[in-house]
Amino acid sequence: MFGRRNKKGAAEDAAGEAEQVVDSVDAEADDEGERERVRLEPEPRPDGPWDSSEVRDPAEGRVDLGGLFVPGVDGMELRVEVAGDAIVAATVVLHDSAVQLQAFAAPKREGIWGEVREEIGSGITQQGGIIDEVEGPLGWELRAQVPVQLPDGTGGFQVVRFIGVDGPRWFLRGVISGQGAVQPQAAGLLEQIFRDTVVVRGEGPMAPRDPIVLQLPNDAQMVPEGIQQDEGQSRFAGGMGQLQRGPEITEVR
Repeated sequence: MFGRRNKKGAAEDAAGEAEQVVDSVDAEADDEGERERVRLEPEPRPDGPWDSSEVRDPAEGRVDLGGLFVPGVDGMELRVEVAGDAIVAATVVLHDSAVQLQAFAAPKREGIWGEVREEIGSGITQQGGIIDEVEGPLGWELRAQVPVQLPDGTGGFQVVRFIGVDGPRWFLRGVISGQGAVQPQAAGLLEQIFRDTVVVRGEGPMAPRDPIVLQLPNDAQMVPEGIQQDEGQSRFAGGMGQLQRGPEITEVR
């Protein structure tokens, strides 16, 4: 069963850029070192995620979404999220946890996950959230408490994990929510889905950070659900907008 909901977008980008005046040689050296740290070449990926050139048959055991081949797991729901007319993210829901997958173009010899982590963290803290940068099973990640409005109208926090891996000319980001975020040790299957995802970057020119557009499976049956969100969400902001489920299709396996 597939269902689709309309999306206008999400909340304003919370991660603003800040200028810093450097008035000493030491400070300039520190800034340069930081830029080098976050713009390192992508590290090897012996356990995935995979580039389409690294897998003999990407469709084997995976759902073909065009820009992503997402592993199929018994009992999962697969949802894709729409921005305007483009499908830009897929979310795997499994029991009481979920992982959102989104791929972006990246420079040929420069990883962007370090910069992206800083932008997400800045956006969350500016909204009053809490972040913790840790080295997890998939490398460096952010474990965050994001401010949300609870059903009774009071304020609360949603616990999420932001994971990411730099590949050849692409970057794959995951957002783990539910019990997999509250108890990271329970997220093994979601982490394996992330690792076994195949990214199809394509050979055409793309600006860094442009989303790699997805497509529906050929046998998807669309059922409108009429849920909308506000436009304007930054593709890397750490705010609530990117954590809300947008227009989507749902597959029950």
